Amino acid sequence: MMPLSMVREGESNVIKKVGGKEETKRFLENLGFVAGGKVTVISEIGGNIIVNVKDSRVAIGRDMANKIIV
Repeated sequence: MMPLSMVREGESNVIKKVGGKEETKRFLENLGFVAGGKVTVISEIGGNIIVNVKDSRVAIGRDMANKIIV
């Protein structure tokens, strides 16, 4: 298991858990980051990570990506 921020581009992973404060977890879950869901890192630009989750592209900061464990 490792944080999403350490995943290489193009690699597909299954989300194991979402950490952080309750409001952070809720925010990420609303974006589609839920345990058991698939996530693929598309690219990383200036500290922001662009991922494909639930057929949507989402950009999140490195600090948020560190809270998503795959």
